[in-house]
Amino acid sequence: MSTRIAAVLFDLDGTLLDTAVDMIPALNQVRVEQGAAPLPYDLARTQVSHGSTGLLRLAFPGLEGAPFEALRARLLDLYAARIATATTPFPGFEAVLPEIERRGMRWGIVTNKPAFLTTPLLAALGLDRRAGVVVSGDTLPERKPHPAPLLHAAHWLSLDPAACVYVGDAERDVQSARAAGMPVLVARYGYLGPDDDPDAWAADAHIADPAGLLHWLDAR
Repeated sequence: MSTRIAAVLFDLDGTLLDTAVDMIPALNQVRVEQGAAPLPYDLARTQVSHGSTGLLRLAFPGLEGAPFEALRARLLDLYAARIATATTPFPGFEAVLPEIERRGMRWGIVTNKPAFLTTPLLAALGLDRRAGVVVSGDTLPERKPHPAPLLHAAHWLSLDPAACVYVGDAERDVQSARAAGMPVLVARYGYLGPDDDPDAWAADAHIADPAGLLHWLDAR
């Protein structure tokens, strides 16, 4: 008999929140400052789950070392200044999160996004008061795909990892959950790119929209 799921843990960018609408304008401002044309939105969107490093590698291929880090710092400054200008939860979460809470379940966030960005973003959206746990990319020495962040979140909630389900849109999310002994769902509505092959990631299930999480819970 499967363990009863008592909590849902979400990745942030590309899973719970559509942050591309604020991250890509910041990236393209860096491009323009460097004399380059803005990147197409749909192209840049596929890299948002990979954070500032993934976005800059797309925008400035071959750039390394100190010049890369200087542009990354500039990107983060620009993004921090517009952290929640247009960002919202993906459509459907306005019903899914209250339903999770109505069922007496906990929910939280495990992200590789650093706390200096995660904290003000969640506060601006009023999600900081609702999340039972938030693990940012610098909460621990390890980040996903290491299992430590997910294990830390489960421990914080006083739950066995098997009693939590993790939802993410990147292969490292599945790897982290598998290593933590936690069931995992792939958010197919997230920031998947043409080179991603989520069918090969060996997740427990795939969801096409946030409501798919509730369907999966109901089917257990």
